[in-house]
Amino acid sequence: MEETFSLRVKKELSRLEPEQSCCVESQLLGLLRAAAVLEAGKEGLRLLATTESAAVARCLYRLLKACSNLKVLVSGRRRRMHRHTLYMVELSAQEGIKAFLEHLGFLNLGDTPVQSVVPQQECCRKAYLRGFFLGAGSISNPKRAYHLELVTGNRIHASHLIRLLRSFRLRARRVERKGRQVVYLKEGDEIASFLTLVGAVRTRLDFENIRVLKGMRNQVNRLVNCETANMTKAVDAAVRQVESIRYLVERVGFDALPPPLREIARLRLEFPEATLRELGAYFTPTLGKSGVNHRLRRLEELAERLRD
Repeated sequence: MEETFSLRVKKELSRLEPEQSCCVESQLLGLLRAAAVLEAGKEGLRLLATTESAAVARCLYRLLKACSNLKVLVSGRRRRMHRHTLYMVELSAQEGIKAFLEHLGFLNLGDTPVQSVVPQQECCRKAYLRGFFLGAGSISNPKRAYHLELVTGNRIHASHLIRLLRSFRLRARRVERKGRQVVYLKEGDEIASFLTLVGAVRTRLDFENIRVLKGMRNQVNRLVNCETANMTKAVDAAVRQVESIRYLVERVGFDALPPPLREIARLRLEFPEATLRELGAYFTPTLGKSGVNHRLRRLEELAERLRD
């Protein structure tokens, strides 16, 4: 399966070590909020996180082992329909799991997942966003469009994500899609800032390179389109001028035209594809574009009067 831009970002982020010890739990909390489901059975609480990225699964395993002494299970299941492997990281029912999740901020005392706790320190908020993107984030291929998403099933949590992103001057918006809350960024500059914020420096550079090439390509296309439009406009004008001159010649003849108009009419019939500047170069002294254009417009006006 071809590696997407999102997977490249997640691979880079998965290899990063949180800058401060306090950020380890914040990144873990963000990742669990995004990708984990809590189940209550006869044996107790069980936490299961799923991801399509092996790098993210390894990162989650590493964070769980760094923050607790709990037993962590990692497994994978090949999905033939989608042609990729789904990785599962599990905290099975065991002693200490409830206390750990409560300490982390994932659980209330009543075994209910907490959706409103967001780290307060700036470094921890960055780590939290990094973890959440690893669990439920995506970025479109920048060659096609600029679009970043963070998906959650909880409206309150989506509001906190928006507030968190806006604290870093990122104008996040929200939309509901298939019962899920999608927090997104649409501007290239903001997506680039987000990548820097969460620590994806290498893919940020790749993103900027693509933006530059895309901008240059768009600029070239605009110039080509502008030049094409100007050429089309000039050709249409020349055709119209030739038709007017031929009409005048048929009705009144060359000799009836004033000498300045007679000369430009002769040149336009002889050189129908010439530009105004090229026609002016045949005069002695040289006639400027405005002078050539003025005489041709007078010929068109005379032809129009005769037609009327």
